[in-house]
Amino acid sequence: MTAPTLAQAPAPVHDALTARTLKESLLSVLTEPQRQRLTEDTAAVGEQGPTALNPRFPAAGRHYGRGPLPGWADWHVEDGIRALFLINLPLRGEELAQEAAARYRGGDAAERRGVLRALPFLPIGAAGLPLTDDALRTNDTRLIAAALGPYARTHLDQYRWRQAVLKCLFTGIPLRTVAGLRDRRDAELARMALGFAAERRAASRTVPADLWLIATPDN
Repeated sequence: MTAPTLAQAPAPVHDALTARTLKESLLSVLTEPQRQRLTEDTAAVGEQGPTALNPRFPAAGRHYGRGPLPGWADWHVEDGIRALFLINLPLRGEELAQEAAARYRGGDAAERRGVLRALPFLPIGAAGLPLTDDALRTNDTRLIAAALGPYARTHLDQYRWRQAVLKCLFTGIPLRTVAGLRDRRDAELARMALGFAAERRAASRTVPADLWLIATPDN
């Protein structure tokens, strides 16, 4: 099967302006030597493709830092770097989705989180959903939170999305991390949330303070 051309590839969830903003945010926290390294690394990725990622993708945290990325809630600098690497790959559509999947499957938790953060920037349509589904099956709150970003807001069906939001309540992930919560919450999710609250009270357990965000869908 012929891979989609640039013109045929699905549009990413985020637009080019958001991608530029991500890069500017990274440049604002990097040192001058790190900025120079980033210029060289992204150029190599753009020219050489996936082979250039082999030494660079795992080493993003070591070379660029693991601290918070200002302006990007719950992001780390290494998340932004890995997203930028994937954005710069000379691939589109299914080929890019397969490369993202390979980096996810072969990576540690931080690398997997970086791939999940990158998904809304990639022109792959719904082809990244297997990665989102995999993250949501784990008990790693870092991966679950990263999986429930703008990509899931756009591509995850309502049934799976509700189940994922409920898992946030079970695992203690703040609901503010769920992209599109206000727009996608519905009466069924409210019913599920109230049932969850009733079970917690019956067991003399604390009900998450932010449960009201989905228990009252008309607000």
